[in-house]
Amino acid sequence: MNSLSLYERAMGSAFVQLPIAVQRFHRLAGRQVLHGWVHTDAPASLAARLLALCLGSPQRASSGELRFELDAQPDAETWTRCFPSRTMTSRMRLESGTVVEQLGVARLTFDLRGTSRGLEMHLVGMRFLGVPCPRWLLPRIVAQETGDTDRLHFHVVASLPLVGNVAAYRGHLIVAGEGSA
Repeated sequence: MNSLSLYERAMGSAFVQLPIAVQRFHRLAGRQVLHGWVHTDAPASLAARLLALCLGSPQRASSGELRFELDAQPDAETWTRCFPSRTMTSRMRLESGTVVEQLGVARLTFDLRGTSRGLEMHLVGMRFLGVPCPRWLLPRIVAQETGDTDRLHFHVVASLPLVGNVAAYRGHLIVAGEGSA
């Protein structure tokens, strides 16, 4: 059995360039519960709200405490984000060196890029209701993680032309270091 995490396997040697808090987060194993703070934005239009409903992402703007439940197994990770206004769950797995996220009725394929500043997830493919999305129709997704000491900072925005932002949230999670209580 491989002792490296899903993200370590996806990124290879680039993983060690990431800030320590980002590495710590992506090395967590088993069932974990993390806490932090989040701000969500409302979807930008009626069409965006309908798409957000299909994905399970927040339907309204809110700020408050975030509970993040992680189930990190060697072959897959389940992320449950308990936002102040909604709970959103997705499942990640590794396929051919890319991270595939099942989020509601969407299957998103990401290429991971890491630097000392942080991690960026670049959307390279998507299926919606099982139908492949042409590359020119792919949503624009900003998915970034940075870190300092014991905080993982995240910023996520998913938008479509003529539809606007479907999902947008930013905040942090406390990722205790070794020897922390």
